[in-house]
Amino acid sequence: MTGFTDKNGVLYADDISLTEIAAVYGTPSYVYSASKIRANVRALQQAFLDTLPEHAQPLIAFACKANSNIAVLKLLQTLGLGIDIVSGGELKRAQAAGISAPKTVFSGVGKSDAEIISALKSGILQINVESAPEMEHIAVLAEKIGIKAPIALRLNPDEDAGTHAKITTGTKENKFGMLREEVEVLYRRAADHPWLEPQGLSLHIGSQLTTLEPFAAAFKKLADLAQWIKEQGLPLTTLDLGGGLGVVYNQEKAPCLKSYATLVRDIIHPLDTQIILEPGRMITGEAGLLLTRALYVKEGQHKSFVIVDSGMNDLARPAMYDAFHPIRMVENRDEPMKTYDIVGPICETGDTFAKGRHLPPAMPGDLLAIMVSGAYGYVMASNYNTRSLPAEILVDGDKHALIHERQSVEDILAQETIPDWL
Repeated sequence: MTGFTDKNGVLYADDISLTEIAAVYGTPSYVYSASKIRANVRALQQAFLDTLPEHAQPLIAFACKANSNIAVLKLLQTLGLGIDIVSGGELKRAQAAGISAPKTVFSGVGKSDAEIISALKSGILQINVESAPEMEHIAVLAEKIGIKAPIALRLNPDEDAGTHAKITTGTKENKFGMLREEVEVLYRRAADHPWLEPQGLSLHIGSQLTTLEPFAAAFKKLADLAQWIKEQGLPLTTLDLGGGLGVVYNQEKAPCLKSYATLVRDIIHPLDTQIILEPGRMITGEAGLLLTRALYVKEGQHKSFVIVDSGMNDLARPAMYDAFHPIRMVENRDEPMKTYDIVGPICETGDTFAKGRHLPPAMPGDLLAIMVSGAYGYVMASNYNTRSLPAEILVDGDKHALIHERQSVEDILAQETIPDWL
């Protein structure tokens, strides 16, 4: 079996029941399916193999911010993927996972001196530049260390991705990228600078897109600017199309990968550059879940609550974005459904994973799975309420392994000190 499936009324990760996973590793725990990750990667790769010639296959640079566990990154490295990073810490994770520097792209609006210098010394493919001050500062640092900086300028196409406002990145109100007029000026300046090597353009219009129309509109603007750059006789070797491919949380319909690849073929491929893609959620989102256990079932006059041992510190998306996640019992019961709010133990009303969900009658000790949590789950977890970070587990067929130990309260306190004058 691939991914998360039912077997005789019990939820399995590949060939291992989540009941067994909970018995071995405890809860709350993030559980990832290696086979589902592979299937997602191969589906994207196949869409482009069916659409573009072999020599024009894109570099798939996984968006590390979606899931940065080094075991997951290593799995992706074995499948030929590169990486899109947004911090110096993620660069170190990429290196630990064995992802080569020429397959590494550095995005983000606020790169520090140390991060820029480390990236240049490592020999990454390119730094995606988000503003004029950033480009000028990269040039200063490049000269200081004697390494010419390979850069791409990020275009803000002013296209609304039609997704949640907090994950939209491609409109002129957002902090990301630059409008075309500024990119034109800076590209010429970079081409004339002795310590800058402009390679191309990048864009990213948002996350969790479920229709292709925003991609098409943004790609056309990118292609038009790229054509202008070529007509000016300026160098252009890469076009980074960002990520944003959505997954199914509720009633959405995920974008057709073949249709997406066809868009890239029709709009971007004629420009004859290296194409870079930055998928994140599409690869790991549906390949992970948060395994949690019911502590109490509270029957109120107006509502019934299942109080679980995971909280908004473990999975922030519902509290942060009002995000929907499917939730189901690990061991199903063939009984009439009841309606519950699924909540955590944190002293915030926002610590709510779901409202009005239909589940079999719940009891303390029941295992629940908060599905589609393999992207922007563990990476956004915190120690709020001095709660320990959960464990991470990787399942691959009939094998399973702890890939991130559960944090203890002692681990948290060990990082703090009391001044000797107190």
